[in-house]
Amino acid sequence: MPDPFTIVSGICAAGAVAAGIQLRQRAVRAEARIETLQAELTAERHAASHDPLTGLPNRRAFYRLAASLLTDAAGRPLVAVVLDLDDFKQVNDRYGHAAGDQVLVSVAERFAAFAGDNLVARLGGDEFAGLLASPTVDRRWMEHAAHRLSDALAAPIQHGTVSLRVTASVGLAPVRGPAQLADALCRADAAMYRAKSLGAARQLLDTHPVDTHHFGPHQDDPLTVHR
Repeated sequence: MPDPFTIVSGICAAGAVAAGIQLRQRAVRAEARIETLQAELTAERHAASHDPLTGLPNRRAFYRLAASLLTDAAGRPLVAVVLDLDDFKQVNDRYGHAAGDQVLVSVAERFAAFAGDNLVARLGGDEFAGLLASPTVDRRWMEHAAHRLSDALAAPIQHGTVSLRVTASVGLAPVRGPAQLADALCRADAAMYRAKSLGAARQLLDTHPVDTHHFGPHQDDPLTVHR
């Protein structure tokens, strides 16, 4: 007759092995679930902070990231850039919203390529913004940067068999420190709208010293205009 203790020991050992296998299976499933949840959380965070069409940071993320960059800039000059496409509605009206989306994606890619490692974002609609590091914020550097950006954006955009051309009005303003971010963006935005009022493909520079107590456009600021 088999030893009862041997039989019991064998049953216990088999049960322990089975329990160990089940525990490992549960651990694997739990790890997979955690990874899935983490991926979903990452995707949700990205969707909350990025524009779904262009993949650029959205308005809220732009202000948060820009403030962080300015905090770490240690007083180095940065230039706020705001651009708005000229007569963008005509693209949608004439060629359809798919063409309009293609234009926005192409503009986002070109703006990001121009900015390199610098921050760019889609604020909404056909308006974009950036924060560019610069060796200086003198007029010549800003004029050159604005002109190169406008030229890059004006290159033809292929949509099917149609070659689309769009231009952008651009406003720039120097900024130092996170406390001056809102004012500098306000100045760049106001310069952009003044450029738009002068005609397509214009750039205006607001080189007035930053005043953290003033949040409106300066009508008498020195400005430079490009055609």
